[in-house]
Amino acid sequence: MSAEDRIRWDAKYAGRCVPASGTVGPAAVFAPFVEAFPVAGHALDIACGQGTASVWLAQRGLQVAGFDISPVGVEQARALATAVGVGDRCRFDVVDLDDGLPPGPAADVIYCARFRDRRLDVPMAQRLAPGGLLAISALSQVGSTPGRFRAAPGELRTAFAELELIADGEADGVAWLLARRHTATAPSGHRDGPG
Repeated sequence: MSAEDRIRWDAKYAGRCVPASGTVGPAAVFAPFVEAFPVAGHALDIACGQGTASVWLAQRGLQVAGFDISPVGVEQARALATAVGVGDRCRFDVVDLDDGLPPGPAADVIYCARFRDRRLDVPMAQRLAPGGLLAISALSQVGSTPGRFRAAPGELRTAFAELELIADGEADGVAWLLARRHTATAPSGHRDGPG
């Protein structure tokens, strides 16, 4: 992202307070599917903003790494995690995602809300652990107007076609997808245990 993007997001977050604990949770589109989210493991929150989803994932029991371009947003996310009592399960870093995902272990959850960078589609899918969950939402052209950062109709489903689809939707200018990476299976003809 450009320096202008960082300045714009810093200004947006500077105009807000640290979120209240009552705002912690997933994006509304994922709320009906909270039981699909694991309660242990590692999670990435891409473009985490003020950290409300990161903190929710940490409350579920996950170790969370949140990344955002805005130092102001990252500081607010850290303050929220500390205030809610999950600061030890959250790590927030200022990251320019134009440089790709930071290195790290496979993730049991990758969460990315209201952010779209097509260059990250393959790295996100590859970063998921077997059985790992992808929860992604983006601005959409469906029910809105075309735009550089708006997903085209069917774009998320096509981009993540190799994952096992749990649910998705497109309406009112928002596209979202919840999908799981297939679990590793034994090669054909292989049997475990005594024959």
